[in-house]
Order: sequence, then C-alpha cells, then structure tokens
Amino acid sequence: MAELTFMDGKIVLMKGDITELDCDCIVNAANKSLLGGGGVDGAIHRAAGPQLLEACKKLNGCPTGEAKITPGFNLPARYVIHTVGPVFSGKGQDPIDLANCYWNSLEAAKGHEAKSIAFPCISTGVYGYPHRQAAMVAVTTVKRWLEENDDYEIKVIFCAFDQRNFRCLKMELEG
Repeated sequence: MAELTFMDGKIVLMKGDITELDCDCIVNAANKSLLGGGGVDGAIHRAAGPQLLEACKKLNGCPTGEAKITPGFNLPARYVIHTVGPVFSGKGQDPIDLANCYWNSLEAAKGHEAKSIAFPCISTGVYGYPHRQAAMVAVTTVKRWLEENDDYEIKVIFCAFDQRNFRCLKMELEG
C-alpha cells in the first residue's frame, strides 16, 4: 500500500483495507445499533470475529457523532473505535456531527493511550456525504485536534478504500 505523509509524519494517507492495518486503533464507521452492517462496518465485524458483535451488544448503541471503544479481537488492531457518522441531509448539523466523529474517536484513542489510529472515510458510503466535503471536515478536524493536543504523540492514518476518497483526502491534505 502506497503511503503519503503530512505534518512531519503525524498524518499518513493510504489506500487499502483498514481491517489489515497493524495499528493501535481502527475506527469503524458504524450504525447507531453498533451491531454490524454493510461497507466498512460489515468488513470490520467479519474480520474481528463474533466476539466483536458480543462486545458491541453491551454498549447499547451509539448516538451520531459519539464514539465507543471495544477490543479488536481477531484484527491486527488492539482496539476498534465505533463512531456513527451523519446521514447526509445538506443541513448545517452535518459537518458538526461528522467533525464530532473524528474528534471523539481521537479522544477515545488518547484515553486508551493509543499511539496510532486509522480512519475510514466516515459517512461517504451509503450515508451519502459528498466525498470532497467529508474530506474537508475530516482533515480540518484532525489537524485541529493534533494542534490542540501537541503534547500527545499519535500517528493518524486516513485509510481510503477507493481512489475517489483517496484523491479528495490528498487534495485537502496538500491544500
């Protein structure tokens, strides 16, 4: 997998399968039930094994923009951080909710002393968030979190599954 680095290596952009990454945390773009679904959510549940579903049942769901953490089970990652992105409506709350997904996931990682976290492109699949707008929110939020937490060392990986999301993230990171 090709990697591009930004902010002196604090941010990495790659194209690939998030379930294969050997890092402390991977973020799951989950639905509110946290009980599995399609896209990245389904892929993470399949790769982690049935223990992930059992752990998620105990979390009692998750509101949009918040984040909850479980062990990674059969994944290379130690933890899975589950966050629920907004279903795109075109309203002003969408970017706030999406930014909260990234921010709260980083806070959860820090709370578990993680040194690396990988994000998928939250809400850009069936939730319909426009790729370029989602990339702008993701990059802006992560950079702001890193600046406000400059005393905490963590590597942030943006893992795009497809070329379109990869291109949009690259444009935002280079801009």
